[in-house]
Amino acid sequence: MTIEELDDVENERGDDGVYGLKQQQIVRVGDAKRVLVGAGARILFYPTLLYNVFRNKIQSEFRWWDEVDQFLLLGAVPFPKDVRRLKQLGVCGVITLNEPFETLVSTSLYRANGIDHLVIPTRDYLFAPSISDIGRAVDFIHKNASCGRTTYVHCKAGRGRSTTIVLCYLVEHKQMTPASALEYVRSRRPRVLLAPSQWKAVLEYSRHRQPATIHSPSLDAVMITKADLEGYHSTDITGKELVVVPRMVRARPMIARLSCLFASLKVSGVCGPVNGRLPVARAC
Repeated sequence: MTIEELDDVENERGDDGVYGLKQQQIVRVGDAKRVLVGAGARILFYPTLLYNVFRNKIQSEFRWWDEVDQFLLLGAVPFPKDVRRLKQLGVCGVITLNEPFETLVSTSLYRANGIDHLVIPTRDYLFAPSISDIGRAVDFIHKNASCGRTTYVHCKAGRGRSTTIVLCYLVEHKQMTPASALEYVRSRRPRVLLAPSQWKAVLEYSRHRQPATIHSPSLDAVMITKADLEGYHSTDITGKELVVVPRMVRARPMIARLSCLFASLKVSGVCGPVNGRLPVARAC
């Protein structure tokens, strides 16, 4: 939003300038907040990263990543040496919520290992991905899971930004409420912690994209003609109305099946699910 646009709004609303002044103050405060948080995030990135690495080395329960669902991992920013380990775990997609200065693995390195990479730069601490970006990430996870491919979702520490995405995925595709999804993820990764704006984004997403139940074209209803009813003149059914109740089922989209078929034909991109228990993840 530019100052010119604010001036236009001010002129439309009145000559006292109160409305326009308030809008300018909101914009300036928001911009100042983003700049200050961004500067703090840059200053604290490496100290906090080293702190997390240290805890990961000395505390067995302080894992670098955790398995949240059969085809979903949630964790901290990976190092280049982690790419091969992730590949061995069946990871075929990575969602990065970090800003460029926080990102330690390039997209080219992921692609060289047959891993798709979705980048959604989001400022740390007090900010959340946009609703449209959350939708892109959720669809990315679901597309991979439909084909038996694992997705790794990460930010810097695997606590806030990445957890926001995972919660929205569970709400939409696992039919969880936001509260139950958060409780479940905490049971898998106890140190997750959402900022108020991130929790607000989860609630807003849950209102806009509820889990969809669709009708199956082949199983919706049974067609009955008049000929089918000939000969049935019993008085027991006189005056009664025949009601056909649609059958509600969850149908897997054909396009998802086709994409799985095409994915299975890629020789260089063969991925498998995470088998068995995850080995203890250590920072490199």
